[in-house]
Amino acid sequence: MILVADSGSTKCDWILIDDQNVHHKTHSMGFNPFFHDGDIVYTKLMKNDLFQTYRNKIDAVYFYGAGCSSTERNIIIEGGLRRVFEHASFILVDHDLKGAALATSKGDKGITCIIGTGSNSCYFDGEEVNEEVPALGYVLGDEASGAYFGKILLSDWLYHRMPEDLANAFETEYNLTKEGIFEATYILPDANVYLASFMHFFSKNAEHPYLKDILFKGLDRFVEIHVLCYDNYREVPVHFVGSVAYYFKDILEEVAKKHSFTVGKIEKRPVEPLAEYHINLYQLAK
Repeated sequence: MILVADSGSTKCDWILIDDQNVHHKTHSMGFNPFFHDGDIVYTKLMKNDLFQTYRNKIDAVYFYGAGCSSTERNIIIEGGLRRVFEHASFILVDHDLKGAALATSKGDKGITCIIGTGSNSCYFDGEEVNEEVPALGYVLGDEASGAYFGKILLSDWLYHRMPEDLANAFETEYNLTKEGIFEATYILPDANVYLASFMHFFSKNAEHPYLKDILFKGLDRFVEIHVLCYDNYREVPVHFVGSVAYYFKDILEEVAKKHSFTVGKIEKRPVEPLAEYHINLYQLAK
C-alpha cells in the first residue's frame, strides 16, 4: 500500500491506495514544520480511523507539504510520520511546490503556482523544481493568498474603509471586535489560517465591486512577482493549485489576459493527480 499526502497550512488531503488499487480518502489538519512539530503530526494522525486500520500495512508514504523546503524542516514532519507508519520502508517528505508541479505538469515543462492559505511558484523543468523568488510567508509575502486577502479585509474593516453595505454584512456574519482580531493575529497560533478563513466572505460576496477589485489587484500582484519573474512565462503553460486560484479562476483568467500568458490546469486539490503519478511509478517499478 502507498499513501500520498498534499498538505497546506490549513488542511491536508490524504489518499491511501491499497493492493486492489482502491483509493481511500481522508483529511487532517495541515502540517507545516514552521508551525508544527513531530508530536502534533503523531497525535493528530493517530486519531484518524483510516490510519488506525491500515498504518501497519503501508509500504511507502509520499508527503508534500507547505514549509517542507529544507532537510532540517522535512525531518520534523518525517519524524512524526515514522512514529505513525512504523512499518513503512520508504517515507518521502518534500515541498508542496514539487507535489503541485508533478500533479499539474505530467512531466512536462511549465510554471506551477500555489495560491491557497499561502502562495508561491516554481518552474518545473520536467524533473526538478526551481524557484526564482522565495516564498516569504504570510507576514512579508504570500501575495493573493487567503491570508493576504484576509489581512486586507480585516484592516479595511478596522479602518472603516469598507463600503457600508458590505461592512454591515461583515459585522452580521462575524461579530468581531478589535481585541478579538488582535488576539487571533498576534497572540494565538496559526494566525495565517485565521486570516485565510475570511475567504468564505469573499466567495459569498464575490460579485461585489469592492471585493472584485481587491481580488484582481491581489492576483495581479502575485503574477507580477511570482510569474513574470520567469523569462519564459509566455512560452510555457502556467498552472495553478489551491482554493483561491480555483474559486476565483475567472479573475485569474483576466489577469492572465492582461499579461498575455496561457493558464494551464487549475486544481483545487492536487492530491488525486499526485496519487495517480505515484501509482504509475509504483507499477513501473514492479
